[in-house]
Amino acid sequence: MTETTSAPAVAADGTAPQAIRAWLVDRVAYYLERNPADVDEGTQLAEMGLDSVYALTLCGDVEDRFGLVVEPTLAWDHPTIDAITAHLAAALGGAQEGVPQ
Repeated sequence: MTETTSAPAVAADGTAPQAIRAWLVDRVAYYLERNPADVDEGTQLAEMGLDSVYALTLCGDVEDRFGLVVEPTLAWDHPTIDAITAHLAAALGGAQEGVPQ
């Protein structure tokens, strides 16, 4: 039996942009103690009140969930849920096609 350490930690359908976005909305809502329906995917995370501690926590959660290594500046480099979704979808698509990260 061969182990693979580079495979994403979610099922293939969990890497679709809509699944990534839904997961991010849930995580941000949890951090901000809000209902997910009250989280606007196009609003900057800092404007919604996401502080640096939660931004770093989000990075760890992303790494655990998707099996990717992300920069600790993820929430500043991609300041909205929509931007993070696009970034992760591209990275996961590249990982699935064998493109180095």
